[in-house]
Amino acid sequence: MKRRSLDPETPVESAEQSLYEALLSLKNSEEMGAFLSDLCTPAELEVLVDRWRVVPYLLEGVSYREIHERTAVSITTIGRVARYLNQGSGGYLAAAARAARRQSQAAKKAKA
Repeated sequence: MKRRSLDPETPVESAEQSLYEALLSLKNSEEMGAFLSDLCTPAELEVLVDRWRVVPYLLEGVSYREIHERTAVSITTIGRVARYLNQGSGGYLAAAARAARRQSQAAKKAKA
């Protein structure tokens, strides 16, 4: 995280919590996309997308080299995501599990 030389008016922890609440307040993927496009530079958004793209492959046990060939994401980034999947706070796993449930529910609705 960036170090700041001046004391900000809003403590970092409070600003961080405010960001989390803003993200949670968004109602759908379109709103989230608009928010992230406003919040992030194109390069920052690309990094986030690259990290998220490799999660399903890692969960399936695909090799780093194969993931790289399929996605063009660097081996370094793939390794970083793998490290956080295994030793992180559980955020990737929680999001991946919820995304899988949503996809499963959508598939069931499509068949009905």
